Amino acid sequence: MRLADSFRSERFGAVRIHELQRVIELDSGALADTLGVSGGSRIVGPEALRAVETQLVVIVPCMNETRSVIEGVLSGIPHDCLIVLVSNSDRGPVDRYEIEAQTVEQFCRLAGRSAITVHQRDPGVAAAFKAAGMDELIDDAGLIRAGKGEAMLVGMAVAAMTGRRYIGYVDADNYVPGAVHEYCKAYAAGLALAESPYSMVRISWHSKPKLRDGRLFFSRRGRSSEVTNEWLNRFLAEYSHFGTEVIATGNAGEHAMSLELGLKLRLAGGFAVEPYEYVDLFEQFGGILESPHPEVMASSVPVLQIETRNPHFHDNKGEEHVVSMRMQALNVLYHSQITLPAVRQAILDFMVSQGALEIGQEPPRERVYPPVGTLALDLLYDALDAEAQTFCQLDGRAAAGLPASPPIERDRIPV
Repeated sequence: MRLADSFRSERFGAVRIHELQRVIELDSGALADTLGVSGGSRIVGPEALRAVETQLVVIVPCMNETRSVIEGVLSGIPHDCLIVLVSNSDRGPVDRYEIEAQTVEQFCRLAGRSAITVHQRDPGVAAAFKAAGMDELIDDAGLIRAGKGEAMLVGMAVAAMTGRRYIGYVDADNYVPGAVHEYCKAYAAGLALAESPYSMVRISWHSKPKLRDGRLFFSRRGRSSEVTNEWLNRFLAEYSHFGTEVIATGNAGEHAMSLELGLKLRLAGGFAVEPYEYVDLFEQFGGILESPHPEVMASSVPVLQIETRNPHFHDNKGEEHVVSMRMQALNVLYHSQITLPAVRQAILDFMVSQGALEIGQEPPRERVYPPVGTLALDLLYDALDAEAQTFCQLDGRAAAGLPASPPIERDRIPV
């Protein structure tokens, strides 16, 4: 893969946000050098991509998607990546999770690869996270809360038990398998180029097609992303006293990171999860507050933003969904203890002008969970294995008559 070089970045403490890099070539050729620089571009060769992919867990949060769409998403994930599908789909009157699990099982058998599937509302999954030390994740019904951020947290915890080094997220509602494939290749390229063990790659899709007057219109930015990016950049500008547009991926559902970084991050619930990753990076590693991780401060946290080539086709979830994403992003920024008063007041004024708040009201606080790194992963695995009926490890290699390769080996779980 060939990416445009990143000539500029903005620093906020140890966090280094790189300007948007375009994908120039999806395939840069079988070069002898696995990493290189050429004419203002960065080349990541096949060996370097594969080295990351063999260590990459791709987490697919899923909720009531059709079998065909799920099959397409699975087919786009590179072969050497491990798939983890975390479902919050309906269990009745039709058990949608059973259909999803069967789809993943058949795919793994045909492709000779491994995967893990789990339903986040399984009572056994809730019991396992409680046993491992995260009561905050459980609702009044004794189940894990039904949000996207919660699904991503479950996926990260499962990934941490595999012993692999990287995780990436791909939404299950993507209609274009080639786009999924490009996202994963971009993850591998960005993580290979990062110069720190605490790295993150966030995707900005090239376009998001919409149907207007019987014709496709390829919009460059989503309605929610524009608002989130604007306010995150305004947050940075208030500290630097210089305007900036460096953040282009505030709502990036497609993103990846090293597990060394991921296990230190706090994740927000619901749709606040992606913008809160930026907020948490600024809080933990921005140098304003004392960091609980001096080893990260002594290194750096590069955030690479990559603009892909494939259009992003997915289901239209409606205006209410877009408004909810916008407001949840602003909620976490408003309540951050390092957001300066001028930005906090401007957010309040904006939310009142949008009809999201009445004069005198404050934005609600989003749920924020402790880092996955605080979990007792050995206890989590034992409880999942014993109590979670939907927790399924699929070894497609063994099913294809190849040497067994279970996704998780109990004696290798990090303690």
